[in-house]
Amino acid sequence: MKARRVVIVGYAGLQTLDAAGPFEVFSGASTAVEALGRSGGYRVEFVSVSGQPVQAESGMGLCTSRLPGVEEWIDTLVLPGGRGVQIAREDAVLLSWITRVAPRCRRIATVCSGAFLAASAGLLDGRRVTTHWARAQQLAAEFPALEVDADPIYMRDGKYWSSAGVTAGIDLSLALVEDDLGAEVAQTVARWLVMFRHRPGGQTQFSSPVWVPRAERSSVRAVQERIEAAPGADHRLPALATSASMSVRHFARVFTEEVGETPGRFVERVRVEAARDRLETTDETLDVIAAECGLGTGETLRRVFHRRLGVTPDAYRRRFHTGAAERRPA
Repeated sequence: MKARRVVIVGYAGLQTLDAAGPFEVFSGASTAVEALGRSGGYRVEFVSVSGQPVQAESGMGLCTSRLPGVEEWIDTLVLPGGRGVQIAREDAVLLSWITRVAPRCRRIATVCSGAFLAASAGLLDGRRVTTHWARAQQLAAEFPALEVDADPIYMRDGKYWSSAGVTAGIDLSLALVEDDLGAEVAQTVARWLVMFRHRPGGQTQFSSPVWVPRAERSSVRAVQERIEAAPGADHRLPALATSASMSVRHFARVFTEEVGETPGRFVERVRVEAARDRLETTDETLDVIAAECGLGTGETLRRVFHRRLGVTPDAYRRRFHTGAAERRPA
């Protein structure tokens, strides 16, 4: 079997790991295939419009070769992200090249904000994609024809694969290797990189709390502040409506219109964020955290946490616990 040609696109201001991570995975897979006495593997190229070295957003210089001809076969095209993507997606030469080679590629993968490059080239309309959690809202707003899901580490829609940011490009590349060469090769590469072959949970577990719009009505805004100040208090709908001096039905409608989600969803999200903070900074049991954050029992906490973040509270604590901290003053 011939080596599969992988082309990774470079430009000024890219995120180094968005490109280097996939490069190392595909190169490592070739080494693993050879060690197993099998044919195939990958031929990996790092290219740019000029073919000259490009400076990553970190300042690191990366050598590149010129873009392949539009008639040349490319097995996998990888579009990395980085702060420079906002300028790169206005490069008419680069976008034209991406648009022309895309139909000839067996698959196209975007890492982090590399999704903006593919979307700007018109490749992702009508498709489900992911990107870095901090860029998802912008991607969805600028390209309403896309279905943007900010939680998966990586995902696939037909021949288009996309991933979250930075190290997620490694997760994505491992998945591509597994799709091509099987679990044994992907697992071998993952072990050398000291990584999960399939990372548990989604990227929501890594994101910082999302800023929530403040309601225009002072009465509804006061309810938001009340919930955030005491997540474990009684925040059933009748109690919230009473505090806003509204009927239950009217309050539910107004709150949803102004905040963008129902009161129940808002309360649950605030409580999960409070539980995340407790898991990171205290050694309290799950039952204690659940009770103080308004989630009832440890079992309820487990169910809600897994539904929201894709991991159990115990796994989250093992990953993000920073040591017991003093309780914040009320």
